[in-house]
Amino acid sequence: MEQARNPLHGVTLEAMVTALQAHYGWDELGQRIHIRSFVLDPSIASSLKFLRKTPWAREKVESLYLFMLREQKRSAS
Repeated sequence: MEQARNPLHGVTLEAMVTALQAHYGWDELGQRIHIRSFVLDPSIASSLKFLRKTPWAREKVESLYLFMLREQKRSAS
């Protein structure tokens, strides 16, 4: 598979969570992805710890990150 076309290539999980939190805020992020580390006492560190151990939640974060990128690209043009 060619990584050059993969928008997630080279993007760390921390960078994704940080960008999502900056774009949506913890409240909306917790509504979009129902995980405790986004809702109760949210932090980047607690979110990363959970996401690294939980494949389904990581997939949701990656999916929302890609959606956010498409949304930003649309609004920029």
